[in-house]
Amino acid sequence: MEVVVPEARDVVVIGGGQAGLAAGYFLRRAQLDFVILDDRPEPGGAWRHYWDSLRLFSPAEYSPLPGWWMPRQPGEEFPTADHVVEYLAAYERRYQLPVQRPVRVDGVHDAGAWLAVDTDRGTWRAHIVVSATGTWSQPHRPSHPGSEVFAGRQLHTESYRCPKEFADQHVVIVGGGNSGAQILADVSTVAETTWVTAQPPRFMPDDVDGRVLFDVATQREAARRAGLPDDGGTRQLGDIVMVPSVLQARQRGVLHAEPMFDRLTERGIAWDDGRELDCDAIIWCTGFRPALRHLAPLGLRTDNGTIPTDGSRSVEEPRLHLLGYGDWTGWASATLVGAARTAKPAVADIAQHLSRSAD
Repeated sequence: MEVVVPEARDVVVIGGGQAGLAAGYFLRRAQLDFVILDDRPEPGGAWRHYWDSLRLFSPAEYSPLPGWWMPRQPGEEFPTADHVVEYLAAYERRYQLPVQRPVRVDGVHDAGAWLAVDTDRGTWRAHIVVSATGTWSQPHRPSHPGSEVFAGRQLHTESYRCPKEFADQHVVIVGGGNSGAQILADVSTVAETTWVTAQPPRFMPDDVDGRVLFDVATQREAARRAGLPDDGGTRQLGDIVMVPSVLQARQRGVLHAEPMFDRLTERGIAWDDGRELDCDAIIWCTGFRPALRHLAPLGLRTDNGTIPTDGSRSVEEPRLHLLGYGDWTGWASATLVGAARTAKPAVADIAQHLSRSAD
């Protein structure tokens, strides 16, 4: 869609991935004047950049955005990332969401009665801004002694695509979450692998997939709203979902983790107990941070890198909502189904705010 001339809107949504689209669905239903600004040239958000073998944790019908169930993917119980991209692109078209792309947002600042959204295509004015930029553009790789002397290849999850480039090499996979386990499973089909984690990995029971996680998380949220003690939700089940590729890795005997190494050497990694291991590459599956640089002019971030919220609304700047960054912006908000569940009350709050302002 061709970018239009910037102007004033009730709401400007920053980010056209799953959280931004979910917000757009409810904003359209509320008949608010809004635009979605996305810095990607095509639909699909971060799903366009995941590794080739990635699958959802649950069947398509457990991963909908609001209003339209994700169609099943022929021949696949658990949809691929490409299928999700197709769904998100079709979702935009289905609901005729006003997505402008590519538009890079450089900053958001207080402009009196408005929030000003500065972009490479001009400045938009908004009564409300919804930030839905996710985390994919902010990979986190912890600083580790010796990183600068290692002669092999280092890359992060966000740069990994497929195992064939590591054929017949020795690859160290760092990280005890789902991405670490799945990339280990992938790479170990063509290379010798060593898995390194800061804590012993916690595997979920074999029969737990996204359907169970959805039910447990829903129960946790209901308990929270009822004022009951937090039982930890899905965390009590473990950290790693035993998707088919990880189950197969266990059968091959490669699902064994070593403790975190203490330093990198020119040829590999080393522990303080004297052990050393040569390797050709290190893949850092060490997570992501919220992509919030565009909000820096508002001065809202705390030392832990987040912005204090009441639900999805910023505590210090009530004209700002944040969607899709994790539980601190709403229950499971970084998932497809969670994006829908957090966007609905956020837009209800936005509509009330605009209604009060108009009185």
